[in-house]
Amino acid sequence: MGAIYRRELNSYFQSMTGYVFVAFMVVIAGIYFMAYNLNAGYPYFSYSLSGLLFVLIIAVPVLTMKSFAEERKNRTDQLLLTSPVGLFSIVMGKYFAMMTVMAIPNLIYCLFPLIIKSQGTAYLRTDYLAIFAFFLLGCVYIGIGMFLSSLTESQVIAAVSSIGVLLVLYLWDGILSYIPENALSGLIGAICLLTLAVLFVYKITESVLLSVGIEIVGLASFAAVYLVKPALFEHLLTNILGKFVLYTTFTDIESSHIFDLGGILFYLSLIAVFLFLTIQVIQKRRWS
Repeated sequence: MGAIYRRELNSYFQSMTGYVFVAFMVVIAGIYFMAYNLNAGYPYFSYSLSGLLFVLIIAVPVLTMKSFAEERKNRTDQLLLTSPVGLFSIVMGKYFAMMTVMAIPNLIYCLFPLIIKSQGTAYLRTDYLAIFAFFLLGCVYIGIGMFLSSLTESQVIAAVSSIGVLLVLYLWDGILSYIPENALSGLIGAICLLTLAVLFVYKITESVLLSVGIEIVGLASFAAVYLVKPALFEHLLTNILGKFVLYTTFTDIESSHIFDLGGILFYLSLIAVFLFLTIQVIQKRRWS
């Protein structure tokens, strides 16, 4: 893992991608810091940091697009797949390298609350918790981008698909307001989610019997619950999909000054899920 990590980290700074990413993130943060904290006198750096949520949608895909897509295009992935290094080490080495690049601007952000404190009142605890949540959110985005990069050999497709997915997640809260909340809509939505899950199981296992079995059992269960107590399906879809408004943990700290430990655990769970999915995609390609 160490060799993969060092190779990937060096590649980001030899190709200027790492320098551009760090400079871009710091410059944009500096503009918000100057506007809100220095000129307007707002004491929370977390408020300035919230302006970078949209910037992550553009910056992270640039960082992740080449993680596996470039390996497939140059056929160097065959060397990795046949090397004595395990898939877990390969994926984690690449991921930790991108995490390190992501950590650099966040470490620089830690200086901004101290600058505010030198000029007057500062809320260091809130600001540093917000920086930590922002970093973890960036790590979730990296996991998503790396997974999408593993699905294609085109860096452009990897970047565009990552931007598209992250943009949808950014707008997710507004999209949910258009979803009906009655019981029948909840039932239809649950069936759609079940079907998507079954398709994913089939994609991973290629077992028709297992996939059809899950679908039948799920449909029968939904039908039974709907006939007995349809009220359980009211607001079901919005309640489930509402969990995927990813920036809520950060905004809770930024606006309400509330630290949500459950949100942090959710971030870590999502990172683990997308790392697992990336490993499964590469594992399937190794044996195909």
